[in-house]
Amino acid sequence: MMTGPVLAHTETGHASGFLSGFFHPLFGPDHVVAMVAVGLWGAFLRAPAIWLLPIVFPLVMALGGALGIAQIEVPAVETGIALSAVILGLCVVFAFKPPLWVAAIIVGAFAIFHGHAHGAEMPDAADAMSYALGFVIATGLLHLCGIAFGALARWPSGTVLVRSAGGLIAVAGGAFLSGGV
Repeated sequence: MMTGPVLAHTETGHASGFLSGFFHPLFGPDHVVAMVAVGLWGAFLRAPAIWLLPIVFPLVMALGGALGIAQIEVPAVETGIALSAVILGLCVVFAFKPPLWVAAIIVGAFAIFHGHAHGAEMPDAADAMSYALGFVIATGLLHLCGIAFGALARWPSGTVLVRSAGGLIAVAGGAFLSGGV
């Protein structure tokens, strides 16, 4: 009597570029913890890192996404993503305060891996520009979550909570690295 469209083929159906891109980082725990860690670390480092790191990450991530969409190989993407959680989490745990340019390079290097994964996993029917816009916006929101929690570092007891969150992120990254998650 009444039927719906068959959505089995990648070139048809309801693949939304924006929504697919937006939800990709939100449903990948490896992406979530690393992106929250960028916000945490930025908040911990304070201005100008609090806004610079969450700008560097999505910009460089978009470049990595373009590499993934173009099917240009980046070696050890999953390892790089897992290591990003470990390293960024440890930067928060140990209150690592490098010069701003060093922090930006660390964040940017890991952003390439995250972006490549997003781009390489783009659904065939998705529009690349709207898909990229989706994953960049979701990433920014995850950074804001990290910044909001990281704002607790203004107080001594909050600093303990923020550094503990960095420890949990590093442990999660270790689990991703070992294949335990």
